[in-house]
Amino acid sequence: MTTNRQEEAQRYARLQEQYAGYQAAGLKLDLTRGKPATEQLDLSDTLDGILDGCYLLQDGTDVRNYGGITGIPEARQLGAEMLEVNPENVLAGGNSSLTLMYQYVSYMMRSRWQTDGGAPVKFICQVPGYDRHFTICEHFGIDMLPLPLLDTGPDMGRIEELVAADEQIKGIWCVPQYSNPTGHSYDEQTVKGFARLADTAVRDFRIFWDHAYAVHHLTDKPAPLANLMLAAQQTGHQDSVLMFASTSKITFAGAGLAFLATSTSELAAFVDFLGFQMIGFDKVNQLRHVKWLENITKINKHMEQHKAIIKPKFELVEKKLAEKLSGKNMASWTRPRGGYFVSLDTNPGLAMQVVELAAAAGVKLTPAGATFPYGKDPADTNIRIAPTYPAINELDTAMDVLVTCIELASLADSLRD
Repeated sequence: MTTNRQEEAQRYARLQEQYAGYQAAGLKLDLTRGKPATEQLDLSDTLDGILDGCYLLQDGTDVRNYGGITGIPEARQLGAEMLEVNPENVLAGGNSSLTLMYQYVSYMMRSRWQTDGGAPVKFICQVPGYDRHFTICEHFGIDMLPLPLLDTGPDMGRIEELVAADEQIKGIWCVPQYSNPTGHSYDEQTVKGFARLADTAVRDFRIFWDHAYAVHHLTDKPAPLANLMLAAQQTGHQDSVLMFASTSKITFAGAGLAFLATSTSELAAFVDFLGFQMIGFDKVNQLRHVKWLENITKINKHMEQHKAIIKPKFELVEKKLAEKLSGKNMASWTRPRGGYFVSLDTNPGLAMQVVELAAAAGVKLTPAGATFPYGKDPADTNIRIAPTYPAINELDTAMDVLVTCIELASLADSLRD
């Protein structure tokens, strides 16, 4: 046995002892979902009672009553400021932008995405990506075409090739700023490419622009993002753009507002579809959010408080990964400037093993493969780390367990060779 291999074997034995200690500790730590911490939710506690018995809009409308599928005008204005569009392009909904995405896919599947010979609708899905986008596709029987995400966004040349060659491709999922889970943001040329994409794609092709992290910055220099709606209006393709955002990670995750922005004609058609299933969203909640958040300036100020809570957690993740794994050729990871996640890649074939080892030591991670369509990461490398929810001392322990599991799996793989 060579000296290097002997050192690896000794290191592996020490790590096994350390791992056994974690197992014996009875840990119950959770890094599975990107949820706000309790301290973040506490920042919005004064939402309760802010209306103080006044339920009237500026025009005298009583929000306690029926009506208004597009949302109250004041909430539409707030969404317009978040998405940098005009209020007439915005629908203000309930607490979940994912619900609006689902409802819009349902609308298109029922009314406009008819394919030749009953062939399945297809979506381009950037990977690693958001598992709930993929779940919507699976529910509707939409075939998913994985496309690797680059540092500057998706490969627009490849997207144009795909949509030009296959008329069954009807949509693409995008998280353009601080992508889930990698934290990458699209550059200006990529946004301009999306604005032109309808030149190549079939009619009724849709860009699902999930702007979930529009105000979720971790640094004092936010990643810039060009305005897709403005660019699409300049190319005449605003009908192809669907922009989504919500306050779910701004105020109360379970009781926020969601927004959809698109062209006025598309919005009117979608509202007609919604009219068969509802009379209106929760306008009381919309009004209290408007009273509390007021405008984008106050939102940004509020998000500085969020940043103060979660930035140390991201710094801790980076510190632990760098201290334990840098220079060992065992893993690579992203260093996001915003959003809710860190994306980590193990050596090929080890992500599932790492997740299983961590679970056996009391640390739950998002299932390996969840960031790919159908839950299948072809290389079995990607792990999504969600640092925001646990207390920082719990995160500290969870990261110690995670890096130990990565080292164990990597050394075991090396010693097998």
